[in-house]
Amino acid sequence: MWLEILLTSVLGFAIYWFISRDKEETLPLEDGWWGPGTRPAGREDESIHPFKVETSDEEIHDLHQRIDKFRFTPPLEDSCFHYGFNSNYLKKVISYWRNEFDWKKQVEILNRYPHFKTKIEGLDIHFIHVKPPQLPAGRTPKPLLMVHGWPGSFYEFYKIIPLLTDPKNHGLSDEHVFEVICPSIPGYGFSEASSKKGFNSVATARIFYKLMLRLGFQEFYIQGGDWGALICTNMAQLVPSHVKGLHLNMALVLSNFSTLTLLLGRRFGRFLGYTERDVELLYPVKEKVFYSLMRESGYMHIQCTKPDTVGSALNDSPVGLAAYILEKFSTWTNTEFRYLEDGGLERKFSLDDLLTNVMLYWTTATIVSSQRFYKENLGQGWMTQKHERMKVYVPTGFSAFPSELMHTPEKWVRFKYPKLISYSYMARGGHFAAFEEPELLAQDIRKFLSVLEQQ
Repeated sequence: MWLEILLTSVLGFAIYWFISRDKEETLPLEDGWWGPGTRPAGREDESIHPFKVETSDEEIHDLHQRIDKFRFTPPLEDSCFHYGFNSNYLKKVISYWRNEFDWKKQVEILNRYPHFKTKIEGLDIHFIHVKPPQLPAGRTPKPLLMVHGWPGSFYEFYKIIPLLTDPKNHGLSDEHVFEVICPSIPGYGFSEASSKKGFNSVATARIFYKLMLRLGFQEFYIQGGDWGALICTNMAQLVPSHVKGLHLNMALVLSNFSTLTLLLGRRFGRFLGYTERDVELLYPVKEKVFYSLMRESGYMHIQCTKPDTVGSALNDSPVGLAAYILEKFSTWTNTEFRYLEDGGLERKFSLDDLLTNVMLYWTTATIVSSQRFYKENLGQGWMTQKHERMKVYVPTGFSAFPSELMHTPEKWVRFKYPKLISYSYMARGGHFAAFEEPELLAQDIRKFLSVLEQQ
């Protein structure tokens, strides 16, 4: 029986390989208008102007009033984080938020890096642009675009930026010195949300490409996880000649190929290109893939179908918003944290950092528009868009963090990214890599650049 299964699988792989071969095609570089109303006549204002994060006493007063009206629901006994955010621990978080968290101080931290805005395709695009404080003689910095995901923000990169722009003063060599640009996805934080349906990752990639051109970069490197991984992938599919290198810490590569190998991998893993580490991270597949994804993807179904409904509640309740967002920073950092009363949140992050990220959604009222990004990208079904079926032909590096929602073996990554030149099994870390393990991610980005430049 096993011989028949093996022969059938080999035949299936051969057929799939034959029909899935493709040329190095690119996505069409189109244009769009996502602002309100019709596109005005004339050339769009391409000026870039400084932006400063600001807050007000009225804003904080309103927040405190809403927190004070929180209606507590006791958790089930011994439920930890199995039912979602444990409300006993939530009381501690909101008490800190209400009585100790200093938002004005955090605003000062946010403003330590230069912020800017510019209008692209009808939307005000926010970004931070951090240049090296010093450069070795005769050297120019490498431009690096870093893109966040949901429910994160540009703030995720605040601890990795110094390691990239000023490596020598942080114990690293100055072989690679970067100039880092971190935009906010439209509809997130300080980037204006689309007024029209259909704003997806490809449109975002095109806008960020235009941003890099506007900043004077004809060639650049890009890096991302979560939505950032998809947006950066789309950039490489749109303008591969402009992308010198693509580095990811997540890859959406589920396909017929990966599904078939996943089913046979535990028994025939060595023949299918799986390493021992791949097997450790993927099996038993029922628990580490199927059950894990089922536990963690309920939010996705809601946001892919009816984002505005739950968004209305979250946009009205700061406590609800904090619970909804911070639960992801628990179990997406390590699924085992669901067995802890506090969700393990403070094992990897400070409450100041976590609440700063929440405040970027609360003060800008962008939770609804951020969730709509799921419907625009996934609401039509899986593998329905051209870019999902296309491969990526730019040099690629990949960081496989062991506590990511789902492990992606090198074989899978290479199927989507044939020019994969660097693949690393990371020692620790989960979904929010730059936020959680900035040193590890910075080292792997630098490793990827070293391999790339040696070729």
